[in-house]
Amino acid sequence: MAKFEEVKNGVIFPSGEKNDAFAQFFVGQSYLKTLVADSAINVGVGNVTFEPGCRNNWHIHHDGFQILLVTGGEGWYQEEGKAAQFLQAGDVVVTHDGIKHWHGATNDSWFEHIAITAGTPEWLEAVSDADYLSLKNKESRV
Repeated sequence: MAKFEEVKNGVIFPSGEKNDAFAQFFVGQSYLKTLVADSAINVGVGNVTFEPGCRNNWHIHHDGFQILLVTGGEGWYQEEGKAAQFLQAGDVVVTHDGIKHWHGATNDSWFEHIAITAGTPEWLEAVSDADYLSLKNKESRV
């Protein structure tokens, strides 16, 4: 049994449907519930839920940004050239324009965040299994 199984039903907002539209940019299964999709403000807000082991590919937001508000479970965030950051409910991550990064669940936990995103994403290569699995021994905070 994975940790934080309750996250799969949504913590604050529903977990949404299988994220088929972006499945090619994820390793594993994610779910998406769009919360704000207003072209007049050019900012999208969505609740993204990750099954254990699921993560998105490396990507860059051009002419914009991304803010992640972690609402449940345990996950990872990493910027290129930096160590991965362990995430849990209450954490906030700000990704500035042009920064290559990825985020997703730990190997043994569900994970959910609200993503506030502006700009155009450029999807890149997947996070390798070797790099991802090397993080598993660092998943606890003191």
